[in-house]
Amino acid sequence: MSQNTFLPSTETVFQRTGENTMVVNMGPQHPSTHGVLRVICELEGETIVQCKCVIGYLHTGMEKEAEYQQYHKCVVMTDRMDYLNANGNNLAHALAVEKLLGIEVPKRGQYLRVILAELSRVASHCVWLGTHALDLGAMTPFFYIMQQREQILDMFEMFSGVRMMPSWIVPGGLRGDMPEGFDRKLTTFLAGFRAELQVVENLLVENPIWMERTQHVGVLTGQQALELGCSGPIARASGVNWDLRKSNPYCSYEDFDFQVPLGQHGDSYDRFLVRIAEMKESCKILEQAIANLPSGECNTADRKVAPPPRHELDNSMESLIHHFKLWTEGFHPPVGEAYAGIEGSKGELGFYMISDGSNRPYRWHERPSSFMNLKSLEVMAQGRLLADVIAIIGSIDIVLGEIDR
Repeated sequence: MSQNTFLPSTETVFQRTGENTMVVNMGPQHPSTHGVLRVICELEGETIVQCKCVIGYLHTGMEKEAEYQQYHKCVVMTDRMDYLNANGNNLAHALAVEKLLGIEVPKRGQYLRVILAELSRVASHCVWLGTHALDLGAMTPFFYIMQQREQILDMFEMFSGVRMMPSWIVPGGLRGDMPEGFDRKLTTFLAGFRAELQVVENLLVENPIWMERTQHVGVLTGQQALELGCSGPIARASGVNWDLRKSNPYCSYEDFDFQVPLGQHGDSYDRFLVRIAEMKESCKILEQAIANLPSGECNTADRKVAPPPRHELDNSMESLIHHFKLWTEGFHPPVGEAYAGIEGSKGELGFYMISDGSNRPYRWHERPSSFMNLKSLEVMAQGRLLADVIAIIGSIDIVLGEIDR
């Protein structure tokens, strides 16, 4: 049997519009597609008549696997979906489980979650900015911005011992409180980050080559963004004022003063400007969070959901029992269903869960922002040159680990 028997053929993806067109493949290993994505393009000369995205080359079955794991053991899989926004994935999962359980995390835990989520947003945007610029031939911004991301990963390591897959935000709170000295390290980082980001802006914002490659390229109207289910920077660059941190606040986001950047033209250049502005707003949120960090516990007091503090295990048999039962049996949410969404780095990221009363989810499904946003490529690429597809894919900012799952 042919190795490609089960892969979709060109004919099953779309019908050619004319006899004088040519069908070419981008991928599934093209280096500019940021993962294992196949884009089938129908060309008239170098102009794209239509294109279709073919996914599934990276499918891992994580959603089905999660239905065989206890709720708190699903956390490690969320890290590996959008691996550039791991803390955000942890948070969305935790909020959905907490909604099933009917519990709320103390104020300190909510603020610490905000700190980790916003740092992940900045780190994710740094990777997008560096690789997007690299795709279009601008090498220097990559070195500047990745240095900043390294500092954020160092802070994640300081917090959790892990740089990219921390699994630190869990149902009931976090695995541990803020480490000593973290606040000083974060303050120092924020003081230098804005200056370094300005360097990158100076290299790109008014660069004529950059503007030629991105302005009026990949235009998406606000109406098209809504019809396609797009969210995040893509929708906001098209003028859609939608940010879950404002419209449906979670984790005490209503306590923070920040703006939602919007674009006017919905092109690749606007998506670039919106993400730059979002990083600056995230810095404002981080400064407020660390300055106003509440005291007290960071985890729920329900010891059947969050493990007791380590120091209690030596002195309390009850705490030892709770700890043992939590890590061996997990917890049993009541029968029901819940959805919790957050404003991830790429858009609305949510988890839908159904509980049958057991210690593992009956249904565990992610609402992935990259998957929802990818469809816009087929609309934005029509009528553009083949070379513009690279700029458009980069401006969408996809992670195939989240698209295929």
